[in-house]
Amino acid sequence: MQQRKLAQFQVSAVGLGCMGLSHAYGAQDESASLQTLDRALELGVNFFDTAEVYGPLRNETLLGKAFKDRRDQIVIATKFGFTFRKDQDGFNVTGTDGSPANARAVAEASLRRLQTDVIDLYYLHRVDPAVPIEETVGAMARLVEEGKVRAIGLSEVSAETLRRAHAVHPIAALQSEYSMWTRDVESNGVLAACRELGVTFVPFSPLGRGFLTGKLAPVAELSDDDFRRTLPRFQPEHAENNRKLVKVIEDMAASKGVSAAQVALAWVLAQGPDIVPIPGAKRIPHLEQNVAAVDLQLSAADIDLLGETFAPDKVSGSRYPAALAAMAQK
Repeated sequence: MQQRKLAQFQVSAVGLGCMGLSHAYGAQDESASLQTLDRALELGVNFFDTAEVYGPLRNETLLGKAFKDRRDQIVIATKFGFTFRKDQDGFNVTGTDGSPANARAVAEASLRRLQTDVIDLYYLHRVDPAVPIEETVGAMARLVEEGKVRAIGLSEVSAETLRRAHAVHPIAALQSEYSMWTRDVESNGVLAACRELGVTFVPFSPLGRGFLTGKLAPVAELSDDDFRRTLPRFQPEHAENNRKLVKVIEDMAASKGVSAAQVALAWVLAQGPDIVPIPGAKRIPHLEQNVAAVDLQLSAADIDLLGETFAPDKVSGSRYPAALAAMAQK
């Protein structure tokens, strides 16, 4: 497995986004999830991404169970900042809490669930508009000073917020959605600011939540608890146009004897050595496919064709409904 640098860590060029093992994308099976995590480590993946809200709580517990005796072999990232409650529909996000008290409380609870004495990378999951970013990052920095956290990161923030945060304490990583069909960070200054400040960029959903693989079922056939049922791009009025774009990926993949997923992931990897994508994978075959994408070299012509095909004005539908979109890029 190729390695890339993230702060003081050497991490696998492709990490594993673990949310789907416990949350958001239909039914989960703990035994199968543990097998997927074992296989990831066998393949050389050492960068695992989780969060308090995934499950909620269950995903961190799963990783703690999987890696408690192999902690020295992995780099683990987790996040805080969402608030949530349990109601008749299950757990639902209710808002954000970036207070210093919550930063500490969640870190200490995450340490217990992860069965570890230190969090390698601790992210603010979303900015809390009621708390200045300087206060939140200051509290995270104190956790670093105390040895409970090794490095800190931010998720879905603006370039301005990144700069303000970095002035308080070095930011190791910025996580945001990035794929061929979600390229906001190229035009809003986020990716440029990361490069100026030496911040590793960590794309989540680099396969477009499965859409760019060409294998995803129509939204009406997804399980009732699948998060994608709420996303505009997956609705029939947008999906038909977007599937025409995916056909370009599929044709390129067929010409190379690889999968569309591998082409889509190789495109993200080709955007720079300071980028470490974290595709999710619930099943071992999908995990193995993603790992193999590290060795797929796209030509400059391939990269240009894909970039032009998925120019932002050609993608139909927004990535989030309005309420979720309002929480991003603050």
